[in-house]
Amino acid sequence: MLSKNQQKLLRQLGQKKYRKQQRQFLVQGAKNVQELLQSEHPVAQLYASADFIAEHSKYITARLDSRDVHHCDEAELSKVSTLVTNNDAIAVAPIAESTLDDTPWQLALDGVGDPGNLGTIIRLADWYGFSQVLLSDNCADPTNPKVISASMGSFTRVSCHHVDLPAYLANTDKPVYGAFLGGSNLHTTEFAEQGILVMGSESHGISEPVAEHVSERITILGYGGAESLNVAIASGIILDNIKRCCGA
Repeated sequence: MLSKNQQKLLRQLGQKKYRKQQRQFLVQGAKNVQELLQSEHPVAQLYASADFIAEHSKYITARLDSRDVHHCDEAELSKVSTLVTNNDAIAVAPIAESTLDDTPWQLALDGVGDPGNLGTIIRLADWYGFSQVLLSDNCADPTNPKVISASMGSFTRVSCHHVDLPAYLANTDKPVYGAFLGGSNLHTTEFAEQGILVMGSESHGISEPVAEHVSERITILGYGGAESLNVAIASGIILDNIKRCCGA
């Protein structure tokens, strides 16, 4: 049974200020917790159903002391979960410190404030082999429970780094590609062997301070009547073309 202090902690970690104070975040749902347990990312505590604990006992015993594994029923987990449905497991994980590496290709997000979009883009980055994502200061918190859930476990393999994006781009010698309406046709773009792809928010696009450092504006041509593409969908299309061109 969850104590009042445990319930309080789990509820607090649904809020950014407490995640920042505690340096911890929530991982919820069977798929994401399973990915966490099988990854190298540290785990602090596990709250889970008896069935989940039995099914994943090999990973749990390897990663956690028995004192940090708490058996809970579905009703208890539902009360403290930030998700609509979560009947299996919630883990508490430390926010890991990671180094920003200068990889040949980098993905940068400018003002992507929707947690679901950010989580999906992290998953796309993982699919296409991008190990890190650069975030402007006004992007969503990458430890937001909705981001973690939407990433479907990719948060364990892709690190997110908040940077002063205009300053970062001003100091790179790589070509910077940005998604704009009215840019060059994506399908005829010859991508370099190295580069940075910048994606802006669906509502506002790439901000002017960041746009000043974009060396090539690209666009996904539309053939129907839709006004725009969701930023996560657009990211996936462009990442696929980058891989197709240069296998970065």
